[in-house]
Amino acid sequence: MFFAIGLIISQFINELIKKSVQQARPETCALLEMCDSHGWPSSHSQYMFFFAVYYSLLTCKGIGGIWKVKAKGAALFLPWSLALLTMYSRVYLGYHTVAQVFAGAALGIFLGWAWFWVVNSKLFGYFPLIEESPFGRFFYVKDTSHISDVLKFEYDNARAARSNMAARKAMASKSN
Repeated sequence: MFFAIGLIISQFINELIKKSVQQARPETCALLEMCDSHGWPSSHSQYMFFFAVYYSLLTCKGIGGIWKVKAKGAALFLPWSLALLTMYSRVYLGYHTVAQVFAGAALGIFLGWAWFWVVNSKLFGYFPLIEESPFGRFFYVKDTSHISDVLKFEYDNARAARSNMAARKAMASKSN
């Protein structure tokens, strides 16, 4: 949930900057007749680098059950590779200049780190309140910040629930 809120804030900041700076896209973009907004900073690069930073920080913090150093490296390879490929593709396809994609990447890195810091140092104490609120109950918001290995926790609970259900079915069929 907080990741999505961070992305929305990041996009809003991007739009404010684009409208303030109003830097044109490259001429190749005009030839494609696909460019209806300003180019600086690249919102695609910003989004992907925001994601890569936020995901990396979550992974390094231990969320997601990725503890081994080699496994962390493998898990971090994909989002950073996709972020770099996005940068490259935006220039290759003629939608942005190199400066525009680097500006988007730098802004995405900064905003991803800043939002992670806000969530984990300022909003962290409100997680239980959000979870217990009417909003949290309606949308099934859950606070897993206190669980060190979320994937293992979810896996163990799903297996236990299936075992309990099978045991109840077996007892029900014996009583009939």
